[in-house]
Amino acid sequence: MCAVIFGFMWFNQPSEAERAERQRQLDSIAHEQAMRHDPVAGVVDTLTTDEVTQLQGVLSQLAEQDAGMVNDGVNLRLADGEVTGTVTVGDTAVAWDEVVAATSANPATHNLAVQQVLRALNVYTKNGQFASALTGSEQTVKLENDSLIVELSTKGGIISRATLKGYKTWKSPQMVLFEKGDNDYSFTLSNNTQRFETRNFYFTPQRLNDSTVVMNLELDGGAQWGLKYTLVPGSYMVRMEMVQRGMTAIIPLNINMVDLDWRQRISRHEEGKMFEERNSGIYYKFAGKGGEVKHLSESGNDDKDVKDKLKWVSAKNQFFSTVLITDSVMSTAQMTSQSTQKGSADYERYLKDVTLHTMIPYASDKAVPASFYFYLGPNRYHTLSAYDKYSPKEDLKLTHLIPLGWKLFRWINTGVIIPIFDWLGKFLSNYGLIILLLTIIIKVVLSPLTYKSYISQAKMRILAPDIAALNEKYPNQEDALKKQQKTMELYSLAGASPFGGCLPMLLQMPILIAMFTFFPSCIELRGQAFLWAKDLSAPDKIVEWTGQIPFITNYFGNHLSLFCLLMTVTNIAYTYITMKSQNQSNSMPGMKWMMYLMPLMFLVFFNNYASGLSYYYFISLLITILQTFSCRLFVTEDKVRATIAANRAKPKKKKSGFAARLEEAQRLQQEQMKQQQKKRQGGGNSTSRNRRR
Repeated sequence: MCAVIFGFMWFNQPSEAERAERQRQLDSIAHEQAMRHDPVAGVVDTLTTDEVTQLQGVLSQLAEQDAGMVNDGVNLRLADGEVTGTVTVGDTAVAWDEVVAATSANPATHNLAVQQVLRALNVYTKNGQFASALTGSEQTVKLENDSLIVELSTKGGIISRATLKGYKTWKSPQMVLFEKGDNDYSFTLSNNTQRFETRNFYFTPQRLNDSTVVMNLELDGGAQWGLKYTLVPGSYMVRMEMVQRGMTAIIPLNINMVDLDWRQRISRHEEGKMFEERNSGIYYKFAGKGGEVKHLSESGNDDKDVKDKLKWVSAKNQFFSTVLITDSVMSTAQMTSQSTQKGSADYERYLKDVTLHTMIPYASDKAVPASFYFYLGPNRYHTLSAYDKYSPKEDLKLTHLIPLGWKLFRWINTGVIIPIFDWLGKFLSNYGLIILLLTIIIKVVLSPLTYKSYISQAKMRILAPDIAALNEKYPNQEDALKKQQKTMELYSLAGASPFGGCLPMLLQMPILIAMFTFFPSCIELRGQAFLWAKDLSAPDKIVEWTGQIPFITNYFGNHLSLFCLLMTVTNIAYTYITMKSQNQSNSMPGMKWMMYLMPLMFLVFFNNYASGLSYYYFISLLITILQTFSCRLFVTEDKVRATIAANRAKPKKKKSGFAARLEEAQRLQQEQMKQQQKKRQGGGNSTSRNRRR
C-alpha cells in the first residue's frame, strides 16, 4: 500500500516548468501585496466603488436613527447625502476625503485608515438591524436597596459592578463582589444568516422606578429588544427579564434557543488567599426536584461539558457567590475554571477565571421569552435557604454552596450545630465565647460516651498485669484457645471489653468531622476578633516571613498560627497521657512515635485553616484532658478488683444456647488442634526410628 502511494506521488509530481510557473505566480502576488502597502513606492489602498456604496447604505440606515458609524477609530456620518468624518490612526486623524483619495502624502497611515474602515463596515454589515446600536457612549445606572448596590452598564446592558452592604474585605472597607470588567455576560440572537451578540451593543436605559431599569435596543421597523432589571427590596436578588416587541421580523419563529455566554473573574476578598482559593470555583445544580449540586475542581484548572439540563450556575467564592438562576432550564453547558497564574500581575487580586456557555429556550413572538434571577450575596445558610421561595416547583438547594460535608456530616451541621450556634448568637455577640459554649455543650452531650470510653480504657489498664500473667501461663500455640477463653472470662468478670474504648470514640467522629467542615464555612466568624485573633475565619498569624521556601511555603505557608500551635501542644500532651495510661510507651515503641507524629502533621495541615477551628479543637482537647483526670478519680484499681471478686462470687448463670454452642465449637477446635499436634509429633518420632535403623 505504501509503495502504491509513493508511486502515485512520484508520477504526479509537477515538472520543472510547472514549478517555475507556480513560483512566478507566487512572487507576483507577493510583489503586488508589498507594493500595495509599501509607502516608498507611493502605492495606497483604495476603497472600491462597491465598498463605498455599501458604506453609504449602512450610514443611511444609521442616519434614520440619528446615528453614525463609530467603531475602532472610525467616526463617519451621512450629511446631505455625503459621507463626512474622520478615521483616527494612532494620534493622527485622517479626513474622509483623504481616505478615499487615490494618493497620499503618508501612504502607511492612509492604508491603515482604509483597513479600519473596512473592518468597521464588516462589523456593521454583520449586525444588520442591530447596527445602529453599535454606536453610543457607555453610561452607568445604579440600583440600590438595604443590602445591595448594583451598577448597570449601557454597553452590553449588563450588571457591571456589585457592592454588598455590611461587609468589607481584608484591604477595603467596601465589599465589592466584582468590579467593572470582571463580570461579563452576553446573549447571542441568531437568524438564518446573522448572529447578534448583545455585548457589542449600546443600550438605552429607561428607569421605570427606584428599583427597576430597562436596557432597550430600538431596532428597525419598530422592533425592540432589551433586558429588564428589578432589584428585589431587602434582598440580594436581582430579577433579570428578557423583554421584546416585534422581533419576529428579525428572528424567525423556527429559532427556539439563544446562546448565553458568561465570564467572571473571581476576586480575592480574604487575607488567607491559599484557603480562599481552595474554596472557590464553579458550582451548578441539575434541573428537577431531585437535581444534585455539583462543582468543578477547586484545587486546580478544570472544565466540563454537561449534557443534562441545569437550573443554576454559580461563580462561588469562600464566603460570597454570584448565582445565575433561570426560570426555565439551561441546556448543554460548557464550563471552565482557570486558576490565576502565579507570578502574574493579577495573582494577588483574582482567584479564578470561570466561564459558562449554554443555551436558553427562546421564542421571538413572546413578550418575555426568558427570565432569570441573579443572587449576589453572602454564603450565609439562613439567607440562602430563604430563597427557595423563588422556585416553588423545586428546591433550589442554594445552601449547598456552603460546603458542610457529606450527607451525614451535613445533617449534623444543619440539624444540630447551626441551630445551637444561632441560638447562642441571640444572647452573645462575642463569637469566641460562643465557640467556647458550643464546645462545652457538645462535650456535655457526648459525656456518656466519653465516660464509657474512659471507664473501659481504665479497666483495660488495670487488667494489663492479669493479661500478661495469662500470656505467660499459656505460651504455646496449642493453648491459644484456652488463653482466649480465660482472657474473655477475665474481661467478663471485670465488665471490660477491648473494644469498649474504641466504639464510643467512633460514635463521636461524625461530630468532629462535621465541626471540621462547619468552621471554615461559617461566614458569621468572618471579621470577628477574639483575644489575639483578628479574624476567626482566617489564620491568627503571630509570626510571618517573606520569600518562597520549598515545600514549607506551599503547604505550611509563610506564617505560624498561635491557636494552631496551642492545639498541637495540647494534642501532644493528651497523647502522652493516653500512651502512659495504656502502658504502651515501652511495649510498642513504633506506635509511640506514630502517635506523637500525628499532632505535628495536624500543625502543618491546620496552620492555614480558620483560627476558629483551631481554637475549637484546642478547647475540646483541654476539656478532654480534664475529663480524663476526672474519670481516674472514679475508676480505681481497688474498685475494679472488687467488681471482679463480686462477679466471681455470684452464682453462674445458665449459658444461653448461642454461648453454649460457641463454647462447644471452641472445645472441638481445641481437641482437633491437639490431635494434629500429636500426629505431627508421632510422625517425627517414626522418622527418627527409621533413621536409626
